[in-house]
Amino acid sequence: MPETDHRHPSATDTASILMEVFGYSAYRGQQAAIVDHVVAGGDALVLMPTGGGKSLCYQVPAIARHRAGLGVTVVVSPLIALMHDQVGALEEAGVHAAFLNSSLDLAGVQHVERELLSGRLVLLYAAPERITHPRFLAMLESLHERGKLGLFAIDEAHCVSQWGHDFREEYLQLDMLAERFVGVPRIALTATADEHTRADIVHRLSLQDAQPFISSFDRPNIRYSIVEKDNARTQLLRFLRDEHEGDAGIVYCQSRKKVDDTADWLNAEGLTALPYHAGLDADVRRRHQDRFLREDAVVMVATVAFGMGIDKPDVRFVAHLDLPKNIEGYYQETGRGGRDGEPADAWMAYGLADVVNQRRMIDESTAEEDFKRLQRGKLDALLAMCESLDCRRVRLLNYFGETSQPCGNCDNCLHPPARWDATEAARKALSCIYRCHQHSGFGFGAVHLIDVLRGTSTDKTRQRGHESLSTFGIGRDLSEQQWRGVIRQLVALGHVVSEGEYNTLALADSARAVLRGDVPIELREPREPTPRTRGRSKASASVSGKPKVPSVAATLDDAGQRRFAALKVWRSEVAKEHNLPAYIVFNDATLAQMAAEAPHTLEALAGISGVGAKKLDAYGREIIRVLDALG
Repeated sequence: MPETDHRHPSATDTASILMEVFGYSAYRGQQAAIVDHVVAGGDALVLMPTGGGKSLCYQVPAIARHRAGLGVTVVVSPLIALMHDQVGALEEAGVHAAFLNSSLDLAGVQHVERELLSGRLVLLYAAPERITHPRFLAMLESLHERGKLGLFAIDEAHCVSQWGHDFREEYLQLDMLAERFVGVPRIALTATADEHTRADIVHRLSLQDAQPFISSFDRPNIRYSIVEKDNARTQLLRFLRDEHEGDAGIVYCQSRKKVDDTADWLNAEGLTALPYHAGLDADVRRRHQDRFLREDAVVMVATVAFGMGIDKPDVRFVAHLDLPKNIEGYYQETGRGGRDGEPADAWMAYGLADVVNQRRMIDESTAEEDFKRLQRGKLDALLAMCESLDCRRVRLLNYFGETSQPCGNCDNCLHPPARWDATEAARKALSCIYRCHQHSGFGFGAVHLIDVLRGTSTDKTRQRGHESLSTFGIGRDLSEQQWRGVIRQLVALGHVVSEGEYNTLALADSARAVLRGDVPIELREPREPTPRTRGRSKASASVSGKPKVPSVAATLDDAGQRRFAALKVWRSEVAKEHNLPAYIVFNDATLAQMAAEAPHTLEALAGISGVGAKKLDAYGREIIRVLDALG
């Protein structure tokens, strides 16, 4: 084991790296405190929302420690796509980085290993199973003995928690890093972890002495909307055409078949949609992901197999056609929208079948009862947010232990739902469930129960003799949609449970109190949110009660818009030449600032946020040529 090293860079060193390499004049939020702590050799647990700048929290220390002679930073990353993007962006910025994964041939692996052992490499990205392989560990041991192992960064750290939403067993072996590489600081990072998952990360990665840095979970640029599922495809198409024509986005579905069917249907409706799920050939998944990252206006229809580590900044919407398992999953998935800070939508269509299916999957799993109980609690928290009459964002942030005020930018804030006292209706529904079961000796689904409540004569109501029940027709005053809402809420609250292969409905023990009238039931009136025009929503939507500041691009005059368009064309050509997504060359915010300020010298261009020394040298004269051509 090497002796304790005191060659720690200063805060001045890291500030110069931020400007020189990444082109930023100042840190955001807790970034400066995290960087200073890690550069000095401290362990850290970082919780920061997607788009909050987690990567800089280990990339700046990695560069600083390498320059100080402390060696390479090894980044644990679960996804090949993320490794490729991160390495591509770092190399563009002039930082020597590489990855080790299955996309490399033997010669490629050997080249990276030589760069690693030589000490020239600043950052190396690898999957956890690669890092814990005996041969790779031997190389790390060699570096450690020479004092050339500078830092471990464990990205997507929530994957280590069996209580979390994206558990990966190979992460469990990473606790040995603390034992085998004493003195090498470790930083674990995630965008999503409730209190239970955080504790699990600390325990399983042996980070008991790590300094926690917990940023706000709020993503104020994301508008949350949840609609009652009626015809989900029609609702989705209306949402896409009214509000996101020509935008890139993600549509999440629960099953592979639904992904394929939805992608085919969207293509038939004239959109560019690509399917993505674990059942597709790996080469197909890679091609579809590359198109999504490199092309505009592509809709990725996917299971949760897609998304973690995707850095595409201009995803303008994330839609769910099925209910996620819990709030962590929902937050992680919706957080893939609006990484650039521009307005984005998190839209979900939600119905009774979603509630029944999620509860059934928990009940029928082979997990221990303690785990099932925790998962039921997590699902209940998500259902409470879906059924809430108050601010969605307040509910979401409260789940992560953060207090907030109504945001003014979710569907409930923008269009407060009408409420009605559904206590009597709930008692009628519970009585109907009881009478039908008592009469036939088994349960029935929601469709049949609603027919009985509304007095609708069908073959089934006649064959079962349910038209003679006292509950037949007692609910004629409510519409079918209203009854769906009543039953969905009763299931969400746990007063009604689903049973058996056919998901028939039965009374839970708590239903007695509702039947007695002891538990009031207040529901929202079912409705579709009022469509908004794109210009009004993006320019004037209220965020956290304050007027939303429009983006730089939105405030450009006509000449600025022409410069912006020309710069985007130039960027696209460079990206194709370098085989990179366009945003890795420069993001839209940087191009918009160039278009607004129209710098005509390299010195002026260097003052644009996001223009580091390497990019200034590589692209500066070409950018000025493009701008000068437009006057």
